[in-house]
Amino acid sequence: MSLGLGAFAIVLGLATVAVFGSPTMAVQYVPLAFSVLVFGVPHGAVDHLVLPRARGEPVTRRALAAVGLLYLVVGGAYAVVWVVSPALAFALFILLTLVHWGQGDVYAIVEFAGADHLETRTSRVLTLVVRGGVPMLVPLVAFPDQYAFVAGTLVSLFDPAAAATLEPVFEPSVRTAVAVGFGTLVAVTLGLGYLRATSRGPWLVDAGETLGLLAFFALVPPILAIGLYFTFWHSVRHILRTMLVDDVARQALERGAPGAAWLRFARDAAPLTAGALVVVGVVALAVPRTPATLPDVVGLYLVGIALLTLPHVVVVSMLDREQGIWSVDGVEGE
Repeated sequence: MSLGLGAFAIVLGLATVAVFGSPTMAVQYVPLAFSVLVFGVPHGAVDHLVLPRARGEPVTRRALAAVGLLYLVVGGAYAVVWVVSPALAFALFILLTLVHWGQGDVYAIVEFAGADHLETRTSRVLTLVVRGGVPMLVPLVAFPDQYAFVAGTLVSLFDPAAAATLEPVFEPSVRTAVAVGFGTLVAVTLGLGYLRATSRGPWLVDAGETLGLLAFFALVPPILAIGLYFTFWHSVRHILRTMLVDDVARQALERGAPGAAWLRFARDAAPLTAGALVVVGVVALAVPRTPATLPDVVGLYLVGIALLTLPHVVVVSMLDREQGIWSVDGVEGE
């Protein structure tokens, strides 16, 4: 199911551009707007439940308080960075998202596709960088003006002058270096995977997804591409992961009742989804510059997502540890 929705996101984006050309900016924002309540924000709104469930432990008040404190301290510290140095905060957001989205795809390839070509830590780290790098780096090469526009919009909410700090990143020489370096990394990673694979099926899934994503982010305008990817690819895969550590939701999936599993997830995620929207509202009140345009409003949303992403990555990294994603048999030795 998650793999199918991911393919749907790629096909929808490519088909839209092929048939209608580059959509208007208002249309490109639609998937991001959709992600506020469907899949996107909710995918991280069960962080307070996943670790106890993965450990087979009850969800206690102490566990809830620990996650709440994590979000308050880590997210709060990151908020200070946005205020003090918004250009640095934006760069950290890109790096953080690269790691997190790559992290999510490593889990999906290993657990859903049964990849046997990722049996070492090195192969998984390379795949993490490739999978996370596609949505973060390919648009920089293919759509530098739009990338710069988004970066400038977010940074300018705090300090309009700070946007100039990021200008060297969009120079042709830098983008050429990124294209050559990242292209080489993709080729090496897929090549090593091919050589290590004892079963070609999972490797073909990995390679097909990687090449499909490369085409997707190279051809689809980045705001639309990121909105589709975040909503239907990354978020849905993570939601399925959270369902599989929840005994009730997993049993519903096993007996062929996905609707019951999704309803349970929606119930679990509803309170903190509302809380996430409160965070965005606080950001709107705190930024020095009052949002005046649709891009400004979307920029506020993305800053709010950034503040929530850092503690979310901590929780997902702990979940990785619980599930042995980086320390399974065959991974320790490298």
